[in-house]
Amino acid sequence: MKYVLTTILLLFISTAFAQQTAGDKKLIQFSGIITDVDSNNVVPYVTVTNLTNKGQKYAANYKGFFSFIAHPGDTIQYSAVGYRDLILAIPAVIEDTKYTAMIKLKSEIINLPTIRVYPWATVEEFTRDFMAMKIADDDYLIALKNLSPDNLSGMIQTLPRDGGEIQSINYRLNHDRALNKNMVQTNPLLNPFAWGKLMQSIFKGDKSKNSDN
Repeated sequence: MKYVLTTILLLFISTAFAQQTAGDKKLIQFSGIITDVDSNNVVPYVTVTNLTNKGQKYAANYKGFFSFIAHPGDTIQYSAVGYRDLILAIPAVIEDTKYTAMIKLKSEIINLPTIRVYPWATVEEFTRDFMAMKIADDDYLIALKNLSPDNLSGMIQTLPRDGGEIQSINYRLNHDRALNKNMVQTNPLLNPFAWGKLMQSIFKGDKSKNSDN
């Protein structure tokens, strides 16, 4: 009976000591911002795991910010899609009740093997499609077709005048008007010299007829 009481007493003392030790362990508000190590851009929705506290998981928001209760010396793991996992420990000695850290994650580049996709199942199908393929004209042949007389005449008949052509015609007409604005067009019926030349031609014609008779 003595041994049983001694064992119970020892268990009670050890449990009380463990609870006192756990209760004396300091708690801090651990916060931080997670960014990319190369671009300094925030990395959103990173999974933050406290490995020391039974793998307790937290999540950073879309701005890369996180905050949770932890103990000094806890080991924290940061993981995100497209980035390498990072494991860092909180400093064991922290005087304040708050601790803030800037976490830098390194992007992980995965090189996948090259895959070539062919639309032909067999070589025979490729040969048949290749022989039936119509090769497009090169730039020289396209230019010859566009500058052929038939093509140009068809474009003249169908295409409307553009702004440059209309502006050129208006400029030429305005230039002609400016040159001829001081010139008055005379009526030949009111010109006495023209009437004199007409009478002379008539008289000469009568004389020629009389001489022939």
